[in-house]
Order: sequence, then C-alpha cells, then structure tokens
Amino acid sequence: MGRNSFGASAKLDVGGDSYTIHRLDALASTHDIERLPYSMKVLLENLLRNEDGVNVRAEDVEALAGYAATGAADQEIAFSPARILLQDFTGVPCVVDLAALRDAVEELGGKPQSVNPLIPVDLVIDHSLIAEVTARPDAVETNSAIEFQRNVERYRFLRWGQQAFSNFRVVPPGTGICHQVNLELLSKVVFTDDAGNAYPDTLVGTDSHTPMVNGLGIVAWGVGGIEAEAAMLGQPIPLLIPSVVGLRLDGALPEGTTATDLVLTIAELLRKHRVVGKFVEVYGPGVASVPVENRATIGNMSPEYGSTVTIFPIDEDTLRYLRLTGRDPQLVRLVEAYAKEQGMWNDPSVVPAYSETLSLDLTTVVPSLAGPSRPQDRVPLDVSKPMFRAALSAALDTEVPTEGARADSSVQVQLDGGELVALDHGSVVIAAITSCTNTSNPQVMIAAGLLAKRAVERGLTSKPWVKTSLAPGSRVVVDYYERAGLMSYLEKLGFGLVGFGCTTCIGNSGPLAPEISAAIAEHGLSCAAVLSGNRNFEGRVHPDVRMNYLASPPLVVAYAIAGTMDVDVYHEPLGTDPEGTPVYLRDIWPTTAEVLEVTASAVQSSMFTKDYAAVSSGDERWQGLEAPSGGRYSWGDSTYVKRPPFLDGVGVVPAPVTDVVGARALAVLGDSITTDHISPAGSIRPTSPAGKWLLEHGVEPHDFNSLGSRRGNHEVMMRGTFANPRIRNRLVPGTEGGVTVHLPDGEQNTIYDVAMRYRDEGVALVILAGKEYGSGSSRDWAAKGTALLGVRAVLAESFERIHRSNLVGMGVAPLQFLEGDVASHGLTGREVFTISGLEGVAAADLIRRQVTVRADDIELEALLRIDTPTEAAYFTSGGILPFVARKLASS
Repeated sequence: MGRNSFGASAKLDVGGDSYTIHRLDALASTHDIERLPYSMKVLLENLLRNEDGVNVRAEDVEALAGYAATGAADQEIAFSPARILLQDFTGVPCVVDLAALRDAVEELGGKPQSVNPLIPVDLVIDHSLIAEVTARPDAVETNSAIEFQRNVERYRFLRWGQQAFSNFRVVPPGTGICHQVNLELLSKVVFTDDAGNAYPDTLVGTDSHTPMVNGLGIVAWGVGGIEAEAAMLGQPIPLLIPSVVGLRLDGALPEGTTATDLVLTIAELLRKHRVVGKFVEVYGPGVASVPVENRATIGNMSPEYGSTVTIFPIDEDTLRYLRLTGRDPQLVRLVEAYAKEQGMWNDPSVVPAYSETLSLDLTTVVPSLAGPSRPQDRVPLDVSKPMFRAALSAALDTEVPTEGARADSSVQVQLDGGELVALDHGSVVIAAITSCTNTSNPQVMIAAGLLAKRAVERGLTSKPWVKTSLAPGSRVVVDYYERAGLMSYLEKLGFGLVGFGCTTCIGNSGPLAPEISAAIAEHGLSCAAVLSGNRNFEGRVHPDVRMNYLASPPLVVAYAIAGTMDVDVYHEPLGTDPEGTPVYLRDIWPTTAEVLEVTASAVQSSMFTKDYAAVSSGDERWQGLEAPSGGRYSWGDSTYVKRPPFLDGVGVVPAPVTDVVGARALAVLGDSITTDHISPAGSIRPTSPAGKWLLEHGVEPHDFNSLGSRRGNHEVMMRGTFANPRIRNRLVPGTEGGVTVHLPDGEQNTIYDVAMRYRDEGVALVILAGKEYGSGSSRDWAAKGTALLGVRAVLAESFERIHRSNLVGMGVAPLQFLEGDVASHGLTGREVFTISGLEGVAAADLIRRQVTVRADDIELEALLRIDTPTEAAYFTSGGILPFVARKLASS
C-alpha cells in the first residue's frame, strides 16, 4: 500500500471480518467528494491506495479529488488495475511476449524470473471454437474434437505458461466466453487481498468488450495486449483524467422490446454524441428499471460507440445478481457495506458533476436491428425492409426500389439433400444465437426459446439455406433452457448447441454449404447474416457474406424462419402453418410478462455454482494434454508459436527517434477502418500470403485454422495484416482485399509483398486514413503487424482510443490532421512523404506535438497523438516491450 499522506487508511468491519480500506471522505474537507461521478470515486480510491510519490503523487490525488470543480484535465494519472482478463486470441500472443521477455531480460543481463505477473491474470479459452458442424446431435463433440486437433500446439503452450508463471490461471475451452465467465464468476465488485485490504474490483482486458462488467459497477476497459503485459509486470496504465458523460435514463422499456433494442439505441445515440475516449456513466430514475443483465449488455458494447466505459453504480440489483450467480454471502455483505461506506451506493437524489449530460427516455425504444456493416447503424424493425433495400442499392451500386416488387435476381441452388431452393440478394444464410453480449442475458435468451416454441407449435421451420447455430457464453444457458423445456424447440428450428464460445461473433461461423458459397460467388449475391453479437463489420462474420445484421436472439430465430432480410416482419408473414394460414411475427412473439415468469422459474442460483465448481479442470482432452515444463520456453518449429522479433537486438540504450524521410504510402483508406480490416481474425485463404507461408511449412488448408488462432506466430500475422477481403485501398481503385501498388513503377501486388519490397529498398512507409481509424476490437496485432510491415506513421482524421495507444506502444506514430482530410489536402498517396519535427526532441516535448508532413509539393501540419508522458517514454524506447525489458533487466 502507499504513503497514506491523506490519512485515508481505516478499518471496515463486515460480518465479523475486518478490512483495511482507503476512505474517500478523508478528502471531503477540501473537495466535493459527494458529487464526484461514481467512476471517478473508483479511480480516486485507486490513487489513494497506490500513492508512492513516484507513479502516484499527492498532487495527482488532489487533481482527481477536485474533479467536481474542474472536470476533465490534461493530466496523466497512473491506474493500477486489480487484475487482468485475457481471451485466447489475444492471450496467446501475450504469453508469447512474456516468454520472449524472459529471453530478452537474460540477454540484457537481468533475471528472467523477474518477468512474472504481479497481479491475478485469468485467460479464458473461448475464441477458438468454430461452428464447423451445426444442427446435428453430435455438433458439440465434433466441433470440440476439431478445435483440440487444430489448436493442440497453442493449448500445450498455454499449459506451459500456466506452470511457468505465478498469478496466471487458464480457464479451459468449453467453459464459456471470457466476458460472461467474468460477469458470472470472476468479478468480485469489491476485491480483497491476502493482506486484508478491501478495494474496488478493477481490471483491464485484452478484449474490447471487457466493459461488460461495468454493469456490476466495476471499472474495466479493453487495452492492447502489450499494454496489458506491462500492467501484469507492475507498470501502471497511463490515463488522462477523462471527461465523464452522464447518460440519464427515464421510464422503462415498452412492451415488445428487449435489452438488445436498448443497447442498439444507445450505440446510435452515443456514437453520434462522440464519446471516444470518454467515460459514460448511467444515472437517473430509469436505472432502477434496468437489471444488471441489461446493464451488462450495455457495458459490453461500449467499444461500438467508442467510450472507455459505460458504467452503472452499485445498488440493490447488483446484490441481487451476485446472489443469483452464487457469490459468497460474505462477499455480498462486503459489497453493500463498502459501497455505502465509500459513497459508491447509488443515490438517485444526487446528480454527480458530469462533464456533459444527455438523456434517453426508455419508453421511446423500439424493436431494432443494426447493420449491414456497423453496430451504430440502427435499423428500426418497422422500416427494416426499405432500409435493407437502400443498403442493397448501395452495395450493388444500382437502383433498388424501397417499396413494392424488385427485379428478380434469384438463382436456383440444389442443396446437398437434393432440395432445390431460390437464393437471392438478402437471403439470410447465417442465423446465429452467439456472443456474450446477449447470451449472458436470460431474458432475451428465454424470449428466443419461447418464440421457437410457438413457431414449432404453428408448424414453422427455418429455411433450408440458413446455417443456424446456438453458441452461448456459459453452460448455465443450457441448464435453464432444459429446465424451462425450451431446448427441444430450438433444436427443431436448427438452433442446436454447437459449443460454448464466441463462434460467429468473432468470425468463427464455419463454412457455408459448398453449393451456397458457390452460388454467392458465381452470381455476386449480397447475402446476409443475422446474429446476436456485437460486431458486424465487413468481412468479419464470414468472407462470403456481405450484409450482417445484429439482432436480439428472438429476432435471430424469426429471420431464420423468414430466410430473407427483404421482408416486412410487421406486415408480411414469416411463413405459413400446415393449413396454409399465414403466421406473423406478432403471433409468436412472447409478452414481457411471459418472459419474466419463465425466467424467474428457470434460472437457478445452483446452476452457476454447479457449472463453475471446477472451472479450471477442463475435459479429458485438456486434462490429458502433455505440456513442456520449466521457466524458459524452448522455441521449436511450431507454426502457431514463434519467438517474436520485437525484442531482437534490444540494447541497453534505445536508438534515437528520427524523422521519417522519403516514405511511401502503403495504403490510402477511408473512414471507419476497423482493427478487423487491419488484422482480420477469420479464415485464411490458400492463395493469400499467410496461406502460402503455411503451405510452404507443410500445413494443409484444412488445418489452416483462423488468423486469430495464429497470433502467436508473427510470420503468419504480418502476412495477414491489411488482408481483410473487404478492405478497399484507394491506391488501387476498384479492388478489394489486401492489394496495393509499388511506387514509382506502379506494379500491383499484395500489401505484404509490396511492403517487403519497400523494406528491401530501405523505404519507410505511411498509412493515410479517414475518421475513426482503428475502431473495433482491441487486438494489438493491428499495431504489431503494421509495425512489422515497416510503417512508421499513420496519418488519419481521428483514431479510436485503443488502437491509437497500441500504435504508440509499437513505436508507430499516430498523426492526426489538424484540419481537413486526405482529399482536402489533395493527397493521392502517390507522393513521397517526409515527416519532420520528431528527431532530437525530448520525450516530454513529444506529447501532442505539432509536426510537419510534406508530400511532394504539399505541406501540412499534423498532431502527434502521443497523449501522456508514459506513452512518450514507450515511444522513445522503441515501444512498450523494449521499455519493460530494459526496466526489468536493470532492477
């Protein structure tokens, strides 16, 4: 613990146990602590407890304590999370980096065992399950067997990490999705340690949806893997005192709407309000009508509108949820006592001193979808048909009438069983109940089951061309489905269990029927996926599916029955019963009262305690897995795990930062370029650079697995950078995929091959882009791959928070136009670029420094988006990993 300069250390007795806490009211005589936003109270406690005069100074505490009077400040504070959460796609490269750090520290003369997590780290294996087989009784066993066969090298490596590092726990595959496991099991709300201290549970995670537990009142957000690694090793996370946006809720959700409709409405509202890098805090009388399950859904989608967190304060419903999920009664008592003692208990009569506020009347929420390619593009269900047609018109670049009949573009496809079906633009070829976002919410899941029951009773079926799947984030879902008697109805519609993991939401939707894929490719069909996930970016869900819609689980089932997006579900039937009577959505949609009644009787606390009783045990495959031992990893010839080059040749003194001279543009990109565009996680095509490398190393295409699963191998990942099949590089108009031109000769090739040619020629590279560059997932490989391709700077109109930080952490300069954009400055990307104003500059002077960009005869000013002193230290060290290696080696 820290210096206790403010005399904040005190005792709190709860249920016969005594805890040491750091009282916020120790500052109440000089600051308005009562009106601090809830999230700022959590951060203030963090500073009080960790004050050491170095990372956290008394003046930092004073600055944050004065938030009610001053608001956000351009001052860095050092945040020390209580724990770290990893998923396997991002977690494997974290462990790879830790293993490489041990090598580097020894090479620098230090002790390799100093590379060890100092705080608890949980890695949940959830991203590797692919829905290869669906709608079959053996789907779970078949998919699990394929998962293990493909990922055995990765899993052995993680088992090595489990014994090599302390404070590191692995939750085996087949358990659930990391955020749902975090919500239902790992989260404490109030954390306690072996020394008897009690303090707010806080965390960062290497997945952008880590804010899901904001619904429990836990300050948590997503970071890149390299930033998480630094935090594991004792390096505080730098944070500018943020703006806190108060979102006031009034009223209650109307009949017929779901938590999904609410979160899609909030995503649209807050993306328009521009909350990137800000904290959002929910308050007002409407909060009482939003249960924790719905709050978690809202927090989960924070990255979809750009906020760091979307947090709810602690209240009676927090305690209800902790009891429901089988938390220890003493923990529940502690959470209540601590929150009330520290002024963190929700008091609707006090309106905190927010930087800005906006409001939402819950009674105005309507049934909605989002799509076809961004989560914030909400589609009210009652106008979904004309909005689909407008999107189709844009996709086809041809006029499509928004009403009435449209030109027949259907094609006949003979399915494997011999059935002849008509496939058309808008045909739903994937319908997936997937993702922690919604499968953590029993009400929307029960609603899907009730809708399926009524549909089956009316004789409806899913269309034969739709690939249907159910992949919940927790085993508890199946327990309450079976208790409610709903599982069999979902199975009859094809929504049988495929396993417990992210699947379709991360792009692991598995193959479509070959005849479906062939028809889509041959006829250029814009088919659709409907999923209960959180992301629907281009090329993410499935490479053959161009239009992707987010929807509540009951709507996923409804669209599987309809088989098309080109339907007005309010006025057109989903299908007909055996007597030929039309059946409408309204005929099978369950009432709120029915959903609540079934949920109350079906969801039992004992289900959570039973399913999580042996959370680290795994199945027989996991238990029988042989793994290496020892403190240092023996790098072999694995195509999954290789020592990364980021620490090769790291000297005791970092190389000086230099200006960028004579650079070429590798790509010119538009707005809303996501980390999925930059570093896709999906399938690997044999003809791609990554596929060719795997073939050269003896891996057959059926064993390629996904790019996400290969993140422990830089050779694959750098070849997959900017390889999304839907990315469009304006240097090569009319093309899609990772294509660019080498300049000045204009030869066209893959981005990887051109980048390597530039590297051999000694030419530095830049990327030009528009607004919201790097939105989406927190994957640090979007920055790692960029750096390995030789990119020195990215010049964009704006950056999303996590990716900007990741670029800095890899030594790539994020530059923001001071005014205008690529087009307004007349840039084409064919110029020769020079960036001056970096060389010979002290680290402290790099923070938000104005630099000059010259592109042939064009000159403009840009802002270097290094935002904090810690980021400046990382950048001048060549990145976070070299910084940490030198620090550990010298300690």
